[in-house]
Amino acid sequence: MAVFLILVLLSAGVFLGTSEAQGDLNKLTENYRKGVELAVEQINSHQTIKNIFLFFKSLDKSDLDGGFGVSYIYHRFYLKATRCPKGTENANPTKCAFRNDRPLIDCGICYKTYGGEIQSEPKPYVHCVHKPQLTQNLLTARVEHCKKMSYANGSPSLLAVVHQ
Repeated sequence: MAVFLILVLLSAGVFLGTSEAQGDLNKLTENYRKGVELAVEQINSHQTIKNIFLFFKSLDKSDLDGGFGVSYIYHRFYLKATRCPKGTENANPTKCAFRNDRPLIDCGICYKTYGGEIQSEPKPYVHCVHKPQLTQNLLTARVEHCKKMSYANGSPSLLAVVHQ
């Protein structure tokens, strides 16, 4: 009986964790979700990835309204491994349970959007690394790269904006 109760509690915990992550993704604005999709696509396209990674949690985000439908986005978030094999159609956290035996991937991305679409110029910057390998130097280099991205002459730095 005790084993059954433990299994039920563990199952509920997994479900709550996955639905919470899905809820966090759904709370993001379209501009942030598109960036997450870009990072997820890049990570899951690596040949060494066997199980897909999905959005887990936002850590830091900021945006700068450049006017005339232009926005500059910075977003730092975690991706987490799932139990779904690569190639799973319509993968989401409620369909693909998160694994707790793999390290998180810490991603920092910055890009320009116009009319809600990510622009190819300047090239979107996607930097993702397994959390245990993320050093303060890598984190600083990531932020500095986003600060130096050439958006437009005279525009303020994206990371000078107050973070949400």
